[in-house]
Amino acid sequence: MRYCNACGHGVDFRVPEGDHLERHVCGRCGNIQYINPKVIVGVVPEAEDGRVLMCRRNIEPRLGLWTFPAGFMELGESSGQGAVREALEEAQAEVEPLDLIAVINVPYVSQVYLIHRGRMLGTHFGPTLESSEVRLMREDEIPWDDIAFPTIWHSLKFFFADRQIGRYSTHTLDLKFRPRPPQRAEVSGGNI
Repeated sequence: MRYCNACGHGVDFRVPEGDHLERHVCGRCGNIQYINPKVIVGVVPEAEDGRVLMCRRNIEPRLGLWTFPAGFMELGESSGQGAVREALEEAQAEVEPLDLIAVINVPYVSQVYLIHRGRMLGTHFGPTLESSEVRLMREDEIPWDDIAFPTIWHSLKFFFADRQIGRYSTHTLDLKFRPRPPQRAEVSGGNI
């Protein structure tokens, strides 16, 4: 960040008076520009028969891997409204948001995830620009080794564990360390 978002003057990176962290501060008008974590909202849409709606990503990052509908929360919407919007955008599915099942902090990418349970309001769903494939899956059909993000994996585990005991609660989790990329197997001195 090089310029003030209020007056356009150049900014300095320093600790403002009364603060404890370095921030971008305008030398002319004194405006402090805060850079805060992004909020991701998502929903685990459940069909009447208990299967959940999963999407194969058609965009980077993690192209080709599986997720449930989730994305950046927009200004002026609640987490439930954002989750519903994401289900429509990523899977053409109308979903009623239910209780919050997970709050996951991911400080290494400055994100906070708010994941809801959801009830599908119809039987229509399908691929979109963001999802190459959209399918209803039972728990034993979930491609656990091909889940796009740790936040999605943990949220699904919370969802299915709660459903099994018949009581839903809000789980919290701090993912403090970036997962290592999968190691490629070596064969005859070369990578496969």
